[in-house]
Amino acid sequence: MNRTLKLVALVAAFAMAYTSEACTNFLITKGASKDGSTMITYAADSHTLYGELYYKRAAMFPAGTMFQVIDWDSGKPLVSIPQVAQTWTMVGNINEWGLSIGETTYGGREECHDTNIGIDYGSLIYLSLQRCKTAREAIKNIAEMVAQYGYCSEGESFSISDPDEVWIMEIIGKGLPVLDSKGKVDKKWTRGAVWVARRIPDGYISGHANQARITQFPLQTKGSYVSISSKNLKDIFRPEVEVVYSEDVISFARLKGFYSGTDADFSFSDTYNPLTFSGARGCEARVYAAFLRCNKSMIKYEKYAMGYDLKGERMPLWIKPDNKLSVQDVMELMRDHYEGTPMDMTNDLGAGPYKCPYRWRPMNFTFDGKDYIHERATSTQQTGFSFVAQSRNWMPNPAKGIIWFGVDDTYSTVYVPMYGCLNEVPECFKEGNGNMTTYSETSAFWLFNQVSNFLYTRYCDMIVDVRAKQKMLEGDFIKMTANLDEKLKALNDEAIRKEATNFSLNAAKKTFDVWKDLSHYLLVKYVDGNIKKEKNGKFEESPYRKGQPVFPMQPEYRKEWYDMIIKDHGKIIAVPEGASSGH
Repeated sequence: MNRTLKLVALVAAFAMAYTSEACTNFLITKGASKDGSTMITYAADSHTLYGELYYKRAAMFPAGTMFQVIDWDSGKPLVSIPQVAQTWTMVGNINEWGLSIGETTYGGREECHDTNIGIDYGSLIYLSLQRCKTAREAIKNIAEMVAQYGYCSEGESFSISDPDEVWIMEIIGKGLPVLDSKGKVDKKWTRGAVWVARRIPDGYISGHANQARITQFPLQTKGSYVSISSKNLKDIFRPEVEVVYSEDVISFARLKGFYSGTDADFSFSDTYNPLTFSGARGCEARVYAAFLRCNKSMIKYEKYAMGYDLKGERMPLWIKPDNKLSVQDVMELMRDHYEGTPMDMTNDLGAGPYKCPYRWRPMNFTFDGKDYIHERATSTQQTGFSFVAQSRNWMPNPAKGIIWFGVDDTYSTVYVPMYGCLNEVPECFKEGNGNMTTYSETSAFWLFNQVSNFLYTRYCDMIVDVRAKQKMLEGDFIKMTANLDEKLKALNDEAIRKEATNFSLNAAKKTFDVWKDLSHYLLVKYVDGNIKKEKNGKFEESPYRKGQPVFPMQPEYRKEWYDMIIKDHGKIIAVPEGASSGH
């Protein structure tokens, strides 16, 4: 391959790894959590997606009502489908039954993409949350909808959880019709999608980040392990069913020429989303970083995650953590810049003099004829919103689910508890309160961006102040939700909704007020690159003039940055021997 083609291929590969749908999910089963809850996470990472809390109140609809499907990404009208008689309350990506769904886009084979006919991945999520109670019901709903109406998105990995189970489902469309030798549509081709869904074993955790992760899977029942195809989709509610897959997931691959091996050797990921360097380094590496935090034996996959060992053993779909995880532990999994690995974004010169662990786009570049990349970590600056969805089977309906919701960068956000049964959502998170081209004084998204974008200018110093407020708020909220849960157990549904709504509204207001004060504090403390001195929680002032601070601190750049400056410009800025360098 010549250099031009090689560069084009590299750019295309990393464009896929760093698309607007470049998201991160982690999945925690109840046996892997400290309190017995299930949890899934999601970071909606986009340069154009606004951070707001989607909300739909439960409703009843007369027979014959139609629902217009709107593509979540583009706003384009798609198909109209019959509305169900009753929908459930949906708060963000969780509903009143504790069902939660997240996603990451892996793209996959372009021949399988069809963006014109069917239902998009976002609508599959939010329609399922409004129509379903359990993870199995959601999987069945997604499978039936794409079979009936078609699928018009790229390849997707879904995280689907309820208070008892956690599943991963991977899906990709069938693209344009397959033609036979006479130019007619092959009768073996049908519209829709191919897919596989697997239940994460209890006591284990999983993750996905824009790379399909389901490889081989059982096609037949073995002992107590039950695997079914979509021919028997009605059997998905049997508790022993562990695997569900579309009946043509292998035959379609053969029809398209993607696969020619045995059924037993068939791998969904290797067939529909073959692993590349960018798939490993830009995607699998994020899962690796979380797995390594939870199980130190994962260090053996370091070269794999860095894209240096693509022909070796694939990283497992799920692992058993060394210790059970609390909701705060899971929040911290979402806050990662590859610290403690060779990919650590805080230490190289790209982090600047103040160790800012973010890199502005583009993520790939060429220098002196060689291609390079910037890392893509779980924490990234372009996140619209993220969450940790927590479902508890010991709580009464409709208080089974809490979505810990945050806007902007996961590392500097605050996860605020929003129960899945709210009568209304907070003004600062409400849909329509500002957008990506319209600033709003009352929007949490814009407030958190004010703080984070200022934070990036002197990161290693300011992040200490930000993390302190974050830890205080989240710690308080965890204690407060535990206390509220005990109260809710004794109430009826209507009273639960009222109490949960008041609590969530107040939690959001407290977060907004604290962050507003923090934005003022950071500006005053760090104005013009100085750092004001503090004592007993107040800025130190001159004893003779109120409001005049004592002379501020002016920390030096880190040594590596001085070294780079000197190598680049040292001859010009060097002070002659015997001369004074003071200003």
